[in-house]
Amino acid sequence: MSAPSLNTSQDLAGDLALKPIGKAPSQSRFQVDLVAEAAGAESGGDPSQSTKPTTASPDATGDKSASDSGKQASSQHPPGGEEAKGRFRVVNFVDPSGAESPPELNAADGLQNGDTVMSEGSLHSSTGGHHHYYYDTHTNTYYLRTFGHNTIDAVPRIDFYRQTAAPLGEKLLRPSLAELHDELDKEPFEDGYANGEETTPAQEAAAKEANEGKGVVKFGWIKGVLVRCMLNIWGVMLFIRMTWIVGQAGIALSFAIILMATVVTTITGMSTSAIATNGFVRGGGAYYLISRSLGPEFGGSIGLIFAFANAVAVAMYVVGFAETVVEMLKESDLLMIDQTNDIRIVGTITVIVLLGISVAGMEWESKAQLVLLVILIAAIFNYVVGSFIPMESKEAKGFFGYKGDIMMENMGPDFRDGETFFSVFAIFFPAATGILAGANISGDLADPQLAIPRGTLLAILITTIVYLGIAFSTGSCIVRDATGNVNNTIVGTLTNCTQAACKSGYDFSSCTNMTKCAYGLQNDFQVMSLVSGFGPLISAGIFSATLSSALASLVSAPKVFQALCKDNIYPSLGVFAKGYGKNNEPLRGYMLTFVIALGFILIAELNTIAPIISNFFLASYALINFSVFHASLAKSPGWRPGFKYYNMWISLIGAVMCCAVMFVINWWAALVTYVIVLALYIYVTYKKPDVNWGSSTQALTYLQALQHSIRLTGVEDHIKNFRPQCLVMIGPPNSRPALLNLVDAFTKNVGLMVCGHVRMGPRRQAFKELANDQARYQRWLLRNKTKAFYTPVYAEDLREGCQFLLQAAGLGRLRPNTLVVGFKSNWRDGDMKDVETYINMMHDAFDFQYGVVVIRLKEGLDISHIQGQEELLASQEKSATPKEVVVQFDQGKESDADSSKPSSKATSEHNSPAIQKDEEEDRKAPTQPLLKKGAKSPSTPLNLADQKLLAASKQFQKKQGKGTIDVWWLFDDGGLTLLIPYLLTNKKKWKDCKIRVFIGGKINRIDHDRRTMATLLSKFRMDFSDITVLGDINTKPKKENIAVFEEMIEPFKLNDDDMEQDAAEKMKAEEPWKITDNELEIYKTKTYRQIRLNELLKEHSSTANLIVMSMPLARKGAVSSALYMAWLETLSKDLPPIQLVRGNHQSVLTFYS
Repeated sequence: MSAPSLNTSQDLAGDLALKPIGKAPSQSRFQVDLVAEAAGAESGGDPSQSTKPTTASPDATGDKSASDSGKQASSQHPPGGEEAKGRFRVVNFVDPSGAESPPELNAADGLQNGDTVMSEGSLHSSTGGHHHYYYDTHTNTYYLRTFGHNTIDAVPRIDFYRQTAAPLGEKLLRPSLAELHDELDKEPFEDGYANGEETTPAQEAAAKEANEGKGVVKFGWIKGVLVRCMLNIWGVMLFIRMTWIVGQAGIALSFAIILMATVVTTITGMSTSAIATNGFVRGGGAYYLISRSLGPEFGGSIGLIFAFANAVAVAMYVVGFAETVVEMLKESDLLMIDQTNDIRIVGTITVIVLLGISVAGMEWESKAQLVLLVILIAAIFNYVVGSFIPMESKEAKGFFGYKGDIMMENMGPDFRDGETFFSVFAIFFPAATGILAGANISGDLADPQLAIPRGTLLAILITTIVYLGIAFSTGSCIVRDATGNVNNTIVGTLTNCTQAACKSGYDFSSCTNMTKCAYGLQNDFQVMSLVSGFGPLISAGIFSATLSSALASLVSAPKVFQALCKDNIYPSLGVFAKGYGKNNEPLRGYMLTFVIALGFILIAELNTIAPIISNFFLASYALINFSVFHASLAKSPGWRPGFKYYNMWISLIGAVMCCAVMFVINWWAALVTYVIVLALYIYVTYKKPDVNWGSSTQALTYLQALQHSIRLTGVEDHIKNFRPQCLVMIGPPNSRPALLNLVDAFTKNVGLMVCGHVRMGPRRQAFKELANDQARYQRWLLRNKTKAFYTPVYAEDLREGCQFLLQAAGLGRLRPNTLVVGFKSNWRDGDMKDVETYINMMHDAFDFQYGVVVIRLKEGLDISHIQGQEELLASQEKSATPKEVVVQFDQGKESDADSSKPSSKATSEHNSPAIQKDEEEDRKAPTQPLLKKGAKSPSTPLNLADQKLLAASKQFQKKQGKGTIDVWWLFDDGGLTLLIPYLLTNKKKWKDCKIRVFIGGKINRIDHDRRTMATLLSKFRMDFSDITVLGDINTKPKKENIAVFEEMIEPFKLNDDDMEQDAAEKMKAEEPWKITDNELEIYKTKTYRQIRLNELLKEHSSTANLIVMSMPLARKGAVSSALYMAWLETLSKDLPPIQLVRGNHQSVLTFYS
């Protein structure tokens, strides 16, 4: 092994010799260590000499500190080959002005001055930002070695896959793709610290280790799961009710009852094992398993009732213990007050003692459980031994020892007092509800993935065998009825005695008549004490069973409740999330559980609440089984349980069985449970907790969406199913709220809306912002209850980005068919190249067979220049020194249609200002608010125009009232111009608006045209309030309006009649938006029509809530951009909100069924 190591060392020395020697560059932010990969080669494998790392101290002297650091590093890392996997470890920050090179290393170590140091598994950070763990300047980068090559690429290791708060080890971050892929000519750190943190990952790890409490108690699978489950499953039922069940149902049906319960618990146990082995399990038991599988809605609802059920179960078990004690006191005539109050007194004292044991810590509680288990096992063996020792004095009370006649007589059922098979099963099943006792303390288990499956399933097996053995034993040696009277012996021969006791010399036939006997399986709940070798030990077993179950429930309830509160599912309960001590004990949860238990103990009437408790447990089991089925059905790649012995269909059967058992036990209690779970589910769903656990609900939603999308591709489009699916060129969605709200009004729950945003500018910066934009703006849309998809793209210019979106946006049939843009209100003031781009976007949309909608508000659409100022205000209120946000208020407005530019003039180093927002603030705010009217800036107050703009931006968020939507359907585009208003009036905010239809026609045919349109609209089944035929649409407009139009286009005219043809053609080629004189003459009539239509719009629709109008078309290559913009400007100016609509001339309406 030494020879290869030596070669590696020589290679390393040769490679590193190429690196610069001397002082480290002054731009460096921190120092790093280097550990030789060839450790141990020179020293003959001596670990103490295998590594000699050095560290430069900030004052550049560093001799002693280097030595100390070297010793520390050597002690922390394994020698030899392990160092070949070395990674970066940040050691100390160095003042850039005083950075010095590390001391020269010995030549025998194969290192050169200025080398960086590697240490095992240290390339990581505590944040998710860009992390640069290499020694970087503009010209030099010191790389590390993986597999003997210079690279910072990391080898696979478990620490890269930990969650942030991983309790089993520190989370490390692998090198980001940007670190491995991006160019090197950049500053590695932008704020003076690695990742912008004030401490290095190594320092954080050290601090974490120092703060972590020593001596934390963690249990193995025996103490943590097996013991607890066995104690909970056996319980009081084993000693007090098992013999009665055998007497009622007989041995055969008792076996059936036990095995039925075992089938349910075994299936649930396997499902629990599957979930528990599908990743790291934290504290919270059933709540944690269900919530991480099915999501917070189911987990939050079941977690609350499961914690409550455990708290009330404490009272149930304590009352069971108190009743037994009071019975003993009564037999000895030692009652304190009366039977009921004595139960309360004994129960209160007992629960206080149990609380003291629990609060003392899990270690004491575990020791108490072990003692109770020993007593319980001793009581079971005491019974077994006693059953083989028949005594003549016990025969009169029904115990004769093992006899075939007794076994055969007890084999069949003998239901009495109205009992049935299912009623007896309902009494037994609560005994089997302790299978989650171990899983409930999952946070205190050393290895939950191993402990929960092994301990739970083994406990089910052992307890089932014991229950079956006790059922067979008691049924084989004890008769159903006995008088207890020794005088009932048979003298001589009785011909009418057919009972098994008759053959043993006793006649208990009187018990079957009207007289009820006191002994036997059917009558004596304490018959096991009679059979046992030492009766008081059975009483001790009863005490042990009740106290152990109460103790387990008293521990489970606070642990589950604490986990629920930590997840903040119910914010008002957050006070109970706090833990204390080295084990993070939920002391507040203990006190709450104590109060609940004490309340039910003082009531002392648990016959009503007991069935609900059992149903609460069963509801948890049902959901655990359903979780496994659901996760398997969703086919999520993340569903990879280590426990393989499960089946999704068996788990589904288990869930159905649990629900059935709930009704068997108590039908009204089952209904109450369902109502409570449903109510809590609706509450959590409504509150929408801000958590993401990768639940199977998410996975199944994705799978269903994928399957339906693929299925949809096989269906041909039909006119009846046409929906406007809009690609809205909006830029940042919060920059143009009026545009967003209006499109959302006719697409929400009807069609698709894609918010397109074209990013331009420096490529690297744009790519960095794309991913950030995608998550943040989509979240903004969801928080504002806007059903849309945010789709950003990077392109060289706006038109190219729009072409990308027109071609690629959507999926299968879920693709846009209508382009929506805001009107470019500043077209005359800006660069005409932008106007050319804007008009060409519409031409491209028509080329791709899209419809086009242009929306204009006279106040404008873009409020981003105000919004940026508001964000500055918010940051200043939050902190006296705003971080990373520098906003410049822009008095002018940007183009309402240009989605490529940032949504405001604000700038920052990382993100556009529209998304520059604190994450915590974003999580707290239900929606990202727009500016309130009249909001003031410390430097620049809002002018009147901006105040009007803000008011207009909110107008579509309000109910529109009794107004009109005026539809100017001048040209047949397939019906889109008519369909959009119809969809609007179906929405709550627009339902009071009436549709008025305006059409063009001739003066001498007005009535005919009106009737024709009315007939068409009635065939389309569309309601309308009025139809107006415009007979004077072709009348020449007023001279003053023509003059205004000519003045508007004057700056954009080519005036080619006054120049040479070659010069005119050259200028037209350079400035294609220019309007030629010939073009003006050709389209003079069309120009006049737009001017005239504006006059008519002002005359008829000046009070409308919304105008929807057929948009004029411009032939591509024939009408210049400036002239077309002038048409649109003239047509839509000084009007209420207007939509110019042009479909793709394919029918979207039909009157056929």
